[in-house]
Amino acid sequence: MADVAASERKKLDLSGLQKLGRSLMLPIATLPAAGLLLRLGQDDMLGRFSPLESVAAVLAGAGGALLDNLPLLFAVGIAIGWAKKADGSTALAGVVGYLAFQGVEKAMSPVVLEGKTTADGDQALVNFGVLGGIVMGITAAVLWQRYHRTQLPDYLGFFSGRRLVPILTACAAVLIGVAMSFIYPAFNAGLTWLGEAVADNDVAGGGIFGFANRLLIPLGLHHILNSVVWFVIGDYDGAHGDIPRFLAGDPTAGTFMTGFFPIMMFGLPAAALAIWRNAKPENRKLVGGIMLSTGLTAFVTGITEPLEFAFIFVAWPLLLIHALFTGSALALTNALGIHDGFTFSAGAIDYLLNFGKATHPLLLIPIGLGYAVLYYVTFSFIIRRWNLPTPGREPDEADIEKENTAQ
Repeated sequence: MADVAASERKKLDLSGLQKLGRSLMLPIATLPAAGLLLRLGQDDMLGRFSPLESVAAVLAGAGGALLDNLPLLFAVGIAIGWAKKADGSTALAGVVGYLAFQGVEKAMSPVVLEGKTTADGDQALVNFGVLGGIVMGITAAVLWQRYHRTQLPDYLGFFSGRRLVPILTACAAVLIGVAMSFIYPAFNAGLTWLGEAVADNDVAGGGIFGFANRLLIPLGLHHILNSVVWFVIGDYDGAHGDIPRFLAGDPTAGTFMTGFFPIMMFGLPAAALAIWRNAKPENRKLVGGIMLSTGLTAFVTGITEPLEFAFIFVAWPLLLIHALFTGSALALTNALGIHDGFTFSAGAIDYLLNFGKATHPLLLIPIGLGYAVLYYVTFSFIIRRWNLPTPGREPDEADIEKENTAQ
């Protein structure tokens, strides 16, 4: 009984992490708009044309505003994504909670960071960034689910139900903000150490991240890992995380992004080709249409889940190989000093859009072609060697009857 209870607790914990991973997708979905606006407003894009300088400034300002307020977007998005049957009051609670939390951070800064100043001589501020938004988003969602139907006495009836949640969230934000402010010095020191460790050995750091990123896809937990490296680790002129630092012009950014381009633009489309070629002859037409669309989607947009979910559950050896190849690609591009980035995913659209900001982006083409060959040959061999039931190779009724007869 104890083992069963422990197993159930683990399932619940995993369910909560999966819910967080799904919730993160809503605020992350705003990044393409932010990145596109900011990129078009750069000096090497619309800004290089004198008549369009004002237009470029407007676009850059709009994109920059979204990136500057990422923590608030995460608070709102996670509050809505986490709570069941969420509505506008859930989002409002997320906004109220994060604004109160941000105010506490500022007020606590002279207390916990006494004597510490910025390069300009100003008081150093407690700044949890996106992590603060995530914490307050979860807090707002939990309080909303618990109290959005609570009825108060008649003389406080106006504040019953959904109107009560933002008030409770603000109160919780004060307590959470004070508690987190006291641990901020240790948190910041640990984060600085981690950033420096990755910077000193970005080959190993990128490789481990790439491997873990793909390996966590079946559990839906890779978004949690992504949010740490893409929006928290590292600092450049006030921008935190690999994606904001890349968009801000940090020449060292891209450690956790560059290696995905060869995989998503070349490797996975080649894997789709291998799956199609190894399908049963009578199934190739149907499988070919599916693999063509998913492979093309991966190449153009960097959206790979439709293709990956075609094999990761039915052929786990391919998932392991895919994770190893992804890790090696991130390690290789970092070793070669290639730096590129994306706002949505590592597809051709982001590759072309950020070509001017990247370092040695042309090298990604031959590297990608090499991974295409590697994926095609390896996937084809493993599928045939172990007779994996990839799309188009599933056993039909005749095969099942023959197998049952043999037994």
